[in-house]
Amino acid sequence: MSPYERINPYRGTGRPPFRRTPWGRRVSAALPWVFVLGIAVGSMLPIRQYVPQWMPLPSHWSLNRARDSDLIWQRAGAPDARHAVDVVRTIDGDTFEARVHLAPGPDLYTRVRLRGIDAPELKASCARELQMVQAATVALRDLLGQGDVVIYNIGPDKYQGRVVADVATKKTDNVSAALLAAGHARAYNGGHRFGWCGNFAR
Repeated sequence: MSPYERINPYRGTGRPPFRRTPWGRRVSAALPWVFVLGIAVGSMLPIRQYVPQWMPLPSHWSLNRARDSDLIWQRAGAPDARHAVDVVRTIDGDTFEARVHLAPGPDLYTRVRLRGIDAPELKASCARELQMVQAATVALRDLLGQGDVVIYNIGPDKYQGRVVADVATKKTDNVSAALLAAGHARAYNGGHRFGWCGNFAR
């Protein structure tokens, strides 16, 4: 018996040593394209609601939201006409992102700023304002969490991609009034807004 025969791992199996077949080469060549296709499909999914608020949205999303916001207030109808919304996320103490159901037609996305109030800003200028914006955000999230959220008295906002509206829930007739009463916001009807780090009584 030759030395080769003693150590040949394929002896008696009838199978030749492994060789990559044409089919295997095709699969290997296709794998990178499968990955690229998966990324492309994933980018088309409605992931807007899962993006953290600190992460900037792609420019085409911003353009779509600006278009949607214009359509919402133009098609809102009478000031007392109520439109159901799904809350996507709470941004701060006076603004949230929503999917608005306007019939007929597809749902539209916008940011809703609560009418008549001003809450502390996310870009806090002092530790006190940061504490206040966190408390106001939690308060708004809790109110919206009551369910059956509707917006009415809808109008354009000075910032693109946003509307100004009154908001009601299943248990709260006016969310702005509730935040005012709890001390999480102050009345605001346009004009200059004072900071929150100086005179808090203003």
